Amino acid sequence: MPQEATVRVKEVIPRTPDVTSVRVETGGDVPFQAGQFAAVTLHAPALKRYLSISNSPTEKGYVEFTKKLTASDFSKAFDGLKPGDPMTIRYPMGSFTFDPAAPKAAFLSGGIGITPIRSICAHLADSGADADMVLLYGNWTLKDIAFKDDFDAMQARCPGLRVVHVLAKPGPEWKGRTGFVTGQVIREEVPDFQERRFYVCGPPGMVDAMRKILVQELSFPRDRIVTESFQGY
Repeated sequence: MPQEATVRVKEVIPRTPDVTSVRVETGGDVPFQAGQFAAVTLHAPALKRYLSISNSPTEKGYVEFTKKLTASDFSKAFDGLKPGDPMTIRYPMGSFTFDPAAPKAAFLSGGIGITPIRSICAHLADSGADADMVLLYGNWTLKDIAFKDDFDAMQARCPGLRVVHVLAKPGPEWKGRTGFVTGQVIREEVPDFQERRFYVCGPPGMVDAMRKILVQELSFPRDRIVTESFQGY
């Protein structure tokens, strides 16, 4: 059952020019599964949103929420948080969680949709799980990639994780994939995709497009696709 607690901001961490992480102190172990989310209520002013938990249960002593900053009232208040500020969180919720019975996985994400996937990958890397994971992560530019250093470090310590960044507007320094995540990109980067379970997270339009590619273009079974749609920011 979800529990509710009033917590205080421990640390604010800029991730990209328009993405920020806020860590709150929990005072001990937090009962959540990697990939779940919480209802977050800010106190001044009183505003509520559902935000994915971006840290792993293996990262103790805090819960981290990472958000794309927009012109919304909640975003403005979130961006103004400082250490010591209070908020109320109700957690854990959601079923966007890793199935250990299917250790071969592929993750498809765009932009801030990476937050629950970052939690899952960090948990698997930290726990030494025998998982075979490929992440295809789409962004506009190099500076828009949230958690890039984290994923680089995860790959270094977790041989079972491979991250492929796909940039729509790359600069001249970029040597990786360009464009968008398409059926052809999935075929080339995940040639054994039919053996995997897919986890797709991002804005509703992106999730719908990825599901359509998997089911209609790649004839992938719907019952092996796990999705999470971010309705708004």
